[in-house]
Amino acid sequence: MYDITIVGSGVSGIFLAYTLLQSETNLKILMVEKGKEFLDRICPIEIELSGKCMNCKTCNKIQGFGGMGRSEGKFNYTNDFGGNLGDKIGNKLTMDLMENVDKTLCLFGGDKVKIYSTENEELIKLSKGSKYDILNTKVRHLGTKLSYEILEKMYIYLKDKVDIKCETDIITIDKKNNVFRLNIHQNVFRSKVVVLATGISGGDRFLNYCKNFNIVPFRERLDLGIRVEMKGDQLEDILKDSFEVKVRYRGDKFEATTYCMNPKGKVIKKYQEGLVMADGQNQLETDSPSCNLNFSIFVPRYFSCHKKAREYARSIIQSINRGKERIVIQRFGDILKNRETTNCQLFRNSIMPSLAYEGGNLYNEIPKVYIEALLKIFESIESLTGKKISMDTLLYGIDAKFYEPEISTNEFFETKQKGLYITGDCSGVTYSLSQAAASAVYLGRHLLGNEQ
Repeated sequence: MYDITIVGSGVSGIFLAYTLLQSETNLKILMVEKGKEFLDRICPIEIELSGKCMNCKTCNKIQGFGGMGRSEGKFNYTNDFGGNLGDKIGNKLTMDLMENVDKTLCLFGGDKVKIYSTENEELIKLSKGSKYDILNTKVRHLGTKLSYEILEKMYIYLKDKVDIKCETDIITIDKKNNVFRLNIHQNVFRSKVVVLATGISGGDRFLNYCKNFNIVPFRERLDLGIRVEMKGDQLEDILKDSFEVKVRYRGDKFEATTYCMNPKGKVIKKYQEGLVMADGQNQLETDSPSCNLNFSIFVPRYFSCHKKAREYARSIIQSINRGKERIVIQRFGDILKNRETTNCQLFRNSIMPSLAYEGGNLYNEIPKVYIEALLKIFESIESLTGKKISMDTLLYGIDAKFYEPEISTNEFFETKQKGLYITGDCSGVTYSLSQAAASAVYLGRHLLGNEQ
């Protein structure tokens, strides 16, 4: 019998377990993970066996100990974006919790990279009275290598204190005589408390866990948008004191935000949900930085259920992919004239695409709202810099950010089923490493308070 079982070993699961261990209650803790142990997480793409996704049954890139935290490890400490944790528990408390998260990262080596701020008072003044604003954050950007080192140290710290079961798929969860039963093949784990921390990879199995207790999600968010690749010095006037500027446009019909700005980075392929999208790679993630700058422009949209959100995304992205990992590229000058960009034009373009290219016309590939969002964000950027964006700027269709459905919970993330909690990105409340980890610290403290 376990006191607390954590389902999932991503960032939220790790920080929850770590928080629970910072007391003398001697809790018996189980962590169950569908993916592999930390050192066994090897993606065929990463070791370039094939250069493309093999559609593994369990995705080592996003599943396994460390979850998505094993990627570039970008911790944004802010209430401006990355989730709605501040709305749920208060902005000040959220910032205090994220400060605690950062201190923990530094205990395991995170202080090898300096924290930086994107705040720019001059840009904030320029944006006043307009339909766009500047979002601010402090950032601890670990990079893939340092993220790996930190997660390895955290794994070593936890493995002798927490019962970690990797490559263990929980089929169902039920409750009998006030004890939860986590059913796997030919075995059952029993626990007084269960915390679902499956991140964004929980999928249908996570929904089935909830359904078993008549817990129904009430909405799901989906972000889609165009990935941009421009000249490296295009935004030098507003990036001179910061690594990134985050611009949000708020119109009558939609909201759009710049996301994942990568100076000297590259545009790469992202494999998720059986789809192929344009993604950004930071200069810290490559041995050969580019001369370009890339970022995405996302438009959030909410759906009544998980199925409808995924169907909408697939209808667009599968049409672009055409069953062959196709991503379409168009020059900014051509999208303004609603005309196709040819491969020949791309070959002569002053900005060379990071990806193997196929020219096209995004008006024929994606809903118009994502093009309108791009144009509005570009207008905002031009007003900030006082410069026109180069006609040779490249536009990739399309990037996407998936979320888990939002589940109704009380202020401590407890569902209507007593003793069943949901934390991190699978709650639908947090959308980032920092807020996911902060929500776990918050829940961990609450659970310790209940035990003491």
